Amino acid sequence: MRGIATVVGDAFGDPSLAELVARLRASPDWIADLSIVALHDDSVVGHIAFTRALLDAPRRLVDVLVLSPVSVAPAHQGMGVGAALIRHGLRRLSARPEPLVFVEGSPAYYRRFGFEPAGALGFRRPSLRIPEAAFQVIRLGPYEPWMTGTLVYSRVFWDMDAVGLREAGEGDAQSS
Repeated sequence: MRGIATVVGDAFGDPSLAELVARLRASPDWIADLSIVALHDDSVVGHIAFTRALLDAPRRLVDVLVLSPVSVAPAHQGMGVGAALIRHGLRRLSARPEPLVFVEGSPAYYRRFGFEPAGALGFRRPSLRIPEAAFQVIRLGPYEPWMTGTLVYSRVFWDMDAVGLREAGEGDAQSS
């Protein structure tokens, strides 16, 4: 969807992130009903996506989700668009089986949605390039205490070298 690509590229000031979304969309890790847009005057002004990932836990691999990217058009940042998208998306997850959602981003921003520092809860970052403070998780209804371990991102993030390259808060929807 062209509007999504424009918003993602503009929000991060990096057109390669629009390619990241396109590649995720073409991958088996894409979940169509968890790609959510915000519209204003029939134009896309915000987009979030939850994609499949794995948690390498002691008992077995666990299907989990990653919230990335969170994108809001620069002209609409600071108006609550990103927050509304995230809250709507998290409500949609209540009927899904995944127990965890991970995010890389500003702790000050994502804390308000229930995200917590993942390392403190026994989760390991998929890459040391991710600042410890930026690696966060929210536990959902199906979560069980044995579910700890290392997050394994979709191969698309690795193929695009899009893991942990930004400082916490840069490019995410923290101003929305």
